[in-house]
Amino acid sequence: MKLLTNSIFILFSLYILSGCTAAVVGGAVAGTSVVLDKRTTGDYVEDQNIKAKFTRLYYQDKQLAEQTHINITSYNRQILITGEVPTEQDKQKLSHMANQIKNVRNHFNEVSINQPSSMSTRTNDSYLTSKIKTSIFTHMDELDGAQVKVVTESGSVFLMGLVTREQGNQITEITRTTNGVKRVIKLFEYPSPHDKKI
Repeated sequence: MKLLTNSIFILFSLYILSGCTAAVVGGAVAGTSVVLDKRTTGDYVEDQNIKAKFTRLYYQDKQLAEQTHINITSYNRQILITGEVPTEQDKQKLSHMANQIKNVRNHFNEVSINQPSSMSTRTNDSYLTSKIKTSIFTHMDELDGAQVKVVTESGSVFLMGLVTREQGNQITEITRTTNGVKRVIKLFEYPSPHDKKI
């Protein structure tokens, strides 16, 4: 009986410790991602806030939200708006929303005047994004996943991030030669080599 009790205690302890280890490792990975990111910690947090604020403004306009398909990306306090809207007026509404948000340095309104993309198109875009990211980080060991944003809309790929010009050119070439990519739009920023953080 004592042996059984001890065995249960040991198994329970291992279970608890494994959970703690997972929590610690998970926290370490998240922390490492922030450390390797070229944005300041303040800009990293602000990008999350900017995206949340834009999303809130977008869904407050129920008619716009129901008739359009958009994706919002914020990196280093710059907003990229992609997707499809039915009219030029709707596209301008999105720019107006971006201009209302405090601390946004710039915005790129890249939505097209078109019907919302099909589910198959969006699935293919997600697949292309994953394929490009995998290829970039397989061939460029010095880059971290948080350093470059890859956004795909109907085969058009938008690239954001804080990189050197050499890195930017290499990333662009990898993306351009990926099967299924129709065009590549570079929105990189190139920090000074002397700047640890931008």
